[in-house]
Amino acid sequence: MLRTMLRAWKIGRRRLWAECTTGYARAYFRAAGARVGRGFRSNGMPELELSLTGSLTIGDGFHLQNGPNYNMIGRQQRCYFIIGKNAALLIGNNVGISGSAIVCHQQIEIGDNTRIGMNCVIYDTDFHDLDHRKRIALPEDYSGVNRKPVIIRKNVFLGAHSTILKGVTIGESAIVGAGSVVTKDIPAGEIWGGNPARFIARNEL
Repeated sequence: MLRTMLRAWKIGRRRLWAECTTGYARAYFRAAGARVGRGFRSNGMPELELSLTGSLTIGDGFHLQNGPNYNMIGRQQRCYFIIGKNAALLIGNNVGISGSAIVCHQQIEIGDNTRIGMNCVIYDTDFHDLDHRKRIALPEDYSGVNRKPVIIRKNVFLGAHSTILKGVTIGESAIVGAGSVVTKDIPAGEIWGGNPARFIARNEL
């Protein structure tokens, strides 16, 4: 009896918190200037940093998992969306993201029906210059930092703890294995994995 009550209490608490955070997160995203579609849901609170000259567009059916109480597969964290000056992050319909970070300093597109597993990161920038003299300058010189768009087509699955780096295009229905580091384009319908990620097999549908 006690075990049943404890389980019911945990489930009820998670559901209540999800309802509260969904409403707050949706309102916060819109207040910050994001365009948010219908069916937005956020289990737990994400973090959003949206530049006044940046843009964030989210399609219908967006679903987020944040923090230690949701999608408990390890390394729990909230989702982070960082959009810099004049940068554009476009998220399609029916996209699900768990505890991942997206840092957009130029352009990132995520296609419909994409699933992004826990603790993934997507970067369209090197963050720092390759020239050490610019990195150690005070203040640091960011003028030559490399930035290239990241394009993720529809129906893609990114396995947990994967890293997607600048300039990458991931083709439709491709799969990225858990813990992979993707540094170059992945063709449609292929499964890649490893560090750096390499072709493993065709995704036979």
